[in-house]
Amino acid sequence: MDKTIATFKKNKFQEIRVGIREFKGNDLVDIRTWTMTQGTEQMVPTAKGVSVNITLLTDLKKSLEEVEKVLRENKMI
Repeated sequence: MDKTIATFKKNKFQEIRVGIREFKGNDLVDIRTWTMTQGTEQMVPTAKGVSVNITLLTDLKKSLEEVEKVLRENKMI
């Protein structure tokens, strides 16, 4: 499967895309920065990002929930 699930702006020229990708027979959750190519409005993926095997999704989700908890405790969000 190769599907973008969510996209949000990082800054004027970049966005973050969250999706499901297949690479070398492995299904991955991919969180990656995409950037606008110079002189066009076409977005291309960068090397900045992380791909996690879908079997680790529960661990990733728990980690992000813990980050959110700490940020809330410190009134950062």
